[in-house]
Amino acid sequence: MEVFTRWHTWDTARAGIVASGAPIDLDALGKAVAAAQRWHGGQERPTGAPYVEHLLEALEVLVRGADVTVPAVLYAAVLHDVVEDTSATLSDVEDEFGPEVTELVDWVTKPPAVGTGRQAKRAAKSAYLRRLRDAPREAILVKLADRVSNVQTLDRMPPDFQRRYYAETLTYIVPLAEPEPWFQDWYASWRRHFAHLQ
Repeated sequence: MEVFTRWHTWDTARAGIVASGAPIDLDALGKAVAAAQRWHGGQERPTGAPYVEHLLEALEVLVRGADVTVPAVLYAAVLHDVVEDTSATLSDVEDEFGPEVTELVDWVTKPPAVGTGRQAKRAAKSAYLRRLRDAPREAILVKLADRVSNVQTLDRMPPDFQRRYYAETLTYIVPLAEPEPWFQDWYASWRRHFAHLQ
């Protein structure tokens, strides 16, 4: 199973993209990364790593793994959590990046739970994940890359979380990968790697 954790900063990501020869407008992509860094500020992942590392991992998955170079998909990949996890709104994203990127971010933004408690949160998340089946291909690519970043180091998480997240990924995300050969192969390899969680 290939792991995508080389691009810790925009400088390393930029160097990796240049080395790959991918036809990507680095200045425009850098603007999206800078906006994500501005909005996420000092947020950290559960592991304590700067939040931007997750966004750059998703970008690395798309560029280095799946050979995706579509600008809107790449911008949405680094902005995919700004509405869900920061004070940024869809209007803020649209003002800076236009309607196409905003639509993709909207598709992958989990709506807030109606009600309180664990059950309400789980119900909202399940509804959001089911809704992704109707998403455009570009939004699905963003979600697939996001989840690769989240599950590639699943063994660093608490055991109960590992089993729950593994099952959720099999139920909702793996079927989304079926039309995408690279993602289908990656998730098959991931599934074998973490088969002990079944």
